[in-house]
Amino acid sequence: MHIVVLTGSPRQQGTTSLLADNFVEGAQRGGHTVVRFDAAFREVHPCRGCNTCQRGVQSCAIQDDMQTLYPDLVRADLVVLVSPLYYHSMSSQLRMVIDRFRAIDSLLAGSGKQTILLMAGASVVPTVFDGAVATFRETARYLGWKDRNLLLAFGCRNREDIERTNYPERAYAMGREL
Repeated sequence: MHIVVLTGSPRQQGTTSLLADNFVEGAQRGGHTVVRFDAAFREVHPCRGCNTCQRGVQSCAIQDDMQTLYPDLVRADLVVLVSPLYYHSMSSQLRMVIDRFRAIDSLLAGSGKQTILLMAGASVVPTVFDGAVATFRETARYLGWKDRNLLLAFGCRNREDIERTNYPERAYAMGREL
């Protein structure tokens, strides 16, 4: 399986970085090919709404690191979204990448891809992830992707918090058991 892992955390040693690391390790040990794209450390600009992509060219007018990601997204069997919880949603770094899917919508939609969501947040309120999960599920529905799984790490403000839980092991198992 060809897997693309898209991360949206600006913290290289943060909670979601640990989830992504463990998922990637599990998937690679399971024999899968993994491409990781850390949006916060790449040059990704927001969609300008210029509609160049809607004129039958299936590419984006913006020349940034998304150009290197597009071929992997098209090829992927599974797309994993990994983000810290920011105001009941995904990080802006990850949202920017998702917004830029528009340039290749026709290549992604109906492609039979699967998708997974991994998130971590400080809150323990049961509904705190609802906004992010709704966005994830609606994106999957729109693209015709199968919502394969999600892992929501509650009560994890920092790396020390998440290391005291079983969330990292669960992320590893999700990757390994694909």
